[in-house]
Amino acid sequence: MADVITEQDKEYEAREAAMAPGDDQDMADRVNNRSLRPQSQSFVEFMSTGWDDNEPEIERYESAAYTPARLAALGAAFPGERLVIPAGQPKVRNNDCDYKFRPDSAFIYYTGLGEDYEAGSVLVLDPTDLDSPEAKAGQTHTAQLFVAPRANHYTTDFFEDPHYGEYWVGPRAGLKEMAAMTGLETHDIARLSDALAKDGVRMRVIAKTDPQITGIVNEVRLTTGDPDRVEHEGDDNKLLEFASEQRKCKDAYEVGEIRKAVAATKLGFDNILRKLPSAIGKPRSERMLEGAFNAISREEGNEVGYDTIIASGAHAPILHWERNTGVVGDNELLLIDAGVEVDSLYTADITRTFPTNGKFTDFQKRLYQAVLDSQQAGFEAAKVGATYSDIHHACMRVIAERLHEWGILPVDVEESLSPEGQQHRRWLACGVAHHLGLDVHDCAQARYESYQGAPIEPGMVFTIEPGLYFREDDLMIPEEYRGIGIRIEDDVLMTENGPEWISAGIPKQIDEVEAWMAQMAAEGAQNR
Repeated sequence: MADVITEQDKEYEAREAAMAPGDDQDMADRVNNRSLRPQSQSFVEFMSTGWDDNEPEIERYESAAYTPARLAALGAAFPGERLVIPAGQPKVRNNDCDYKFRPDSAFIYYTGLGEDYEAGSVLVLDPTDLDSPEAKAGQTHTAQLFVAPRANHYTTDFFEDPHYGEYWVGPRAGLKEMAAMTGLETHDIARLSDALAKDGVRMRVIAKTDPQITGIVNEVRLTTGDPDRVEHEGDDNKLLEFASEQRKCKDAYEVGEIRKAVAATKLGFDNILRKLPSAIGKPRSERMLEGAFNAISREEGNEVGYDTIIASGAHAPILHWERNTGVVGDNELLLIDAGVEVDSLYTADITRTFPTNGKFTDFQKRLYQAVLDSQQAGFEAAKVGATYSDIHHACMRVIAERLHEWGILPVDVEESLSPEGQQHRRWLACGVAHHLGLDVHDCAQARYESYQGAPIEPGMVFTIEPGLYFREDDLMIPEEYRGIGIRIEDDVLMTENGPEWISAGIPKQIDEVEAWMAQMAAEGAQNR
């Protein structure tokens, strides 16, 4: 990759220029080894001329039709207050290399921006003047997006700034482009501090996303005579909480994007199954399958929505096995938990469990069907007005009953299901349902009473994912169970008429899974 010039580099080079003979020339040599930049005025002038215009194409985002309603609901919850929602900054992976940037989910939701738009940007909801026509018409806030201008060939930042300079990163959206894409009033990020400090109104910020922006907000609070940090923390947490809870019910755009993510995820699973027969028994074959899925995630979307789990044999009972360093063995069960995040940054979350040789044994069928029946019981419990707890209890009852039938549960079913019992949870310790959307575990900052304890409403999208996890070191079960993990996970949309399996097109019935595997294996053999 191209060498990145940082502010630290500039400091080192300035120091080098000031060095007299006998100073630490070794340091200067090391700096020059990684960064030899021309400094002459002739170079600057030469780089500033002779470029053709490369205006990026501007297209209004589909999401722009939906963000006004989201912003109106947010503003109505905090009338008269200024709300600050940063996109965040790139996170360092190592040394001068960053992870691929992904904006904060609240910023995405309220701006409608996806992909890697736009590190360092800030959305501000500015309270309207109570005497203004807008306020009299019921508008509580004006949404303002603060972004860095384009560093194109008309600027020296074009070739000097590795973060924004288009010589380094290619054409990017600036003020004009962002306004056209989002429909939001857009300003230069250099004006942010003045915009936040202009009238001393109460402010709330989503505080952990960008410490620099939170620092600016806190400095303004101090200078305007509002120094109570404990109160600010409570205010900021309420904003984060509201922004999380508002995402529980998806609008039509969001549901459409999740459907796209599920469809792309199906293609990723197809690609895994094409690769599976040739991967069995090979070193790090779990990673071969991970690569097959992740390639599709980049072709069809932005990225994976979370680290892909490819867990064969004894790795399958490990709930978050993400190393994927194992060998996929013959006649094992293979658990795959994966989801494509599309360009709008909505994700799917699907888990399937496969017999590696294409056919379930009778023993594997018995365990698999128990998990499938548990999931169906959870689906049937998912009604408008029910709660996540209802889904949880329905799934758990089936699991406890089957464990009892198999002679594994050391107590009767009712004792195990009681709050004082819970012995069945040894083999299913995790939850079985969660919201899904911009985050794989969406709405996570919501209060308990508005998440687990809240009635399910039309528009909610969530997963149902029971499992059985028999660790290979578990001496409480017969040996034949040890080293087997099964999870079946699907994405559900609650409608006014009841739940809908969004992921119904991804096979999970035993005969359908076997037929799917056979079809993909045949396609894979033709391509080799």
